[in-house]
Amino acid sequence: MTTNDDATAWQGGSLDLDAYLRRTGYDGELAPTLDVLRALTRAHITSIPFETVEIVLGRPISLDLQDIQDKLVHGHRGGYCYEHTVLLAAVLERVGFRVTGLASRVRIGSEGVVRAATHAMLRVETAETPETGKVWVCDPGFGRNPIEPIELADGAETSLSGWGFRLEASTTETGDRLYAMRTRGADGWYDLHAFTLDQRYPQDWMVANHFLSTHARSPFAGRLLVQQMHEKEHVFLDGTVLTRTRPDGTAGSQTYTPEEIPGLLRDLFGMEVPPTDRDELIARVYVARQAAVMYPTTVQPSSVPIQPPRAHRAGRRRTAPVS
Repeated sequence: MTTNDDATAWQGGSLDLDAYLRRTGYDGELAPTLDVLRALTRAHITSIPFETVEIVLGRPISLDLQDIQDKLVHGHRGGYCYEHTVLLAAVLERVGFRVTGLASRVRIGSEGVVRAATHAMLRVETAETPETGKVWVCDPGFGRNPIEPIELADGAETSLSGWGFRLEASTTETGDRLYAMRTRGADGWYDLHAFTLDQRYPQDWMVANHFLSTHARSPFAGRLLVQQMHEKEHVFLDGTVLTRTRPDGTAGSQTYTPEEIPGLLRDLFGMEVPPTDRDELIARVYVARQAAVMYPTTVQPSSVPIQPPRAHRAGRRRTAPVS
């Protein structure tokens, strides 16, 4: 199988693979096969949350692999799309997959506005690709995304545990193939983002990352977002509002006080905010922006307190999806 050359490398050789595997709870085979790709991606997505805490605190995001490892792996924190995608790319490259970076334009909530291609994802070839011709898309950092890879093909679908995701292809005015990543909600299918197969390199992502993590007009500026996909629910914190959505699109929501947020991040998402940052985070949550709707759902208001996953409450590392 062809490996990435120096120009497209993802620093897999400097990855602390053992620490990463402990972080995600993966203890299976390490070979560049489709089964391993599925298992590694599922372990990553259900173990490491999407979060924007550092951006809310006014700090730029580093895409240096060592910094990402220190935060997401050793520090038991989460990250946003670039951090997730760089980390998973390094893991897959280290295992022997051929990995290509892609960029996608977020469509959810866009109301027809064409946004910049600022979402990062991966095109992956497996050991079976030379024989089958099939390649795969891994999308570990959107927040609400397929838990497993999806085949890069028009009409390809994945429905693990009832979640519905699919790719729909069209042609741009210049003749490029355009793929829309769609998901199924309570009221039908809708677009999450759309991408072409134009190859993106780590240095391309560094430019977009600088805008998203530092610019006042970034959609993440002043907005606390923490979310994670599990096999049976999507957990989404926007400021102080927590929504838990099931695969059929129905959801329940609950509002917390800013003072409760650090504990919620610890108990529900397994994230430890340093004590030196907690007061500042609470103060910024008080003025954090929130969007009225990000993911279409049928919300069922609930007066019942949302309980954190049992493994986090007991202080143990989660190795299985939330029930």
